[in-house]
Amino acid sequence: MQVGHSSTPTFSASPEPFALIIGQGSRANAPAAIEEGLRRMGLRPEALDEDAVADARFAGPAFRLHLASISMLVGQASPDALDLADPGHPSTGLLATSLPSDWRDGGTCWLFVPQDQGVAAEPMHEAFKMMVLLIDLFGASHIFWSPARLWSGAPEFRASIAEMLMSGMPPVLHLVAFRQRDMGDGTIVRTRGLSLFGGQELEAGMPFGWTVAETVKRLARLALDIMLNGPVGEPRRLRGLDAGEWVSLSPQDGARAPHSTVLVEFGSEPG
Repeated sequence: MQVGHSSTPTFSASPEPFALIIGQGSRANAPAAIEEGLRRMGLRPEALDEDAVADARFAGPAFRLHLASISMLVGQASPDALDLADPGHPSTGLLATSLPSDWRDGGTCWLFVPQDQGVAAEPMHEAFKMMVLLIDLFGASHIFWSPARLWSGAPEFRASIAEMLMSGMPPVLHLVAFRQRDMGDGTIVRTRGLSLFGGQELEAGMPFGWTVAETVKRLARLALDIMLNGPVGEPRRLRGLDAGEWVSLSPQDGARAPHSTVLVEFGSEPG
């Protein structure tokens, strides 16, 4: 199913994405030991003092890391950053995981902020590759991906990104959240975080008799198509997942408008 027009996936530079991990392996590691581990991984760490970082999301000094054409700031997360990832907030999602009650204690939360990633796919692929290395170095148990406001188990996230780097198929469920909202006369399911990859979010009313899982399964396929082929440029009607099923796509506010919405309608032929 191809709904876009571009064969090259694009990444929007706004909003600035970041990841946050709970790094259990970092609890006993001194900064010098962490820097040595980063150097052994070939990430060329550059130590930055607090004034050079100038980002309230970091608690003090940080490192600027380098891999291929990209750089990333890495340092301990500040209370402000932890508040942004609060798993108890209604807008935060958890993908088949739960966090320990002391998740924000003990200085084990580390923040990753890609720098100057631009709009091309390759820098973001390199950023994800660096994140895989950092998950290993810090022995991370959980990871928060800010564009989706979504927590995942770090080993599962790592495996999904490693698979993406080999196959080119993005792990939709780890990078895009699917949020359910009761509207009184029906249920809406909307993506969050997809706009980073294709400039659009999807929104669908859940057909009568469907489960949330059935709706998300179909929206995930459409989201994957947008990630791979670009935004939906014009209204379209496509064949659906099952025999006789159809999908109607209606982009709102122009396909190239930042964070525009594509309204999705599911239906089936009579008989």
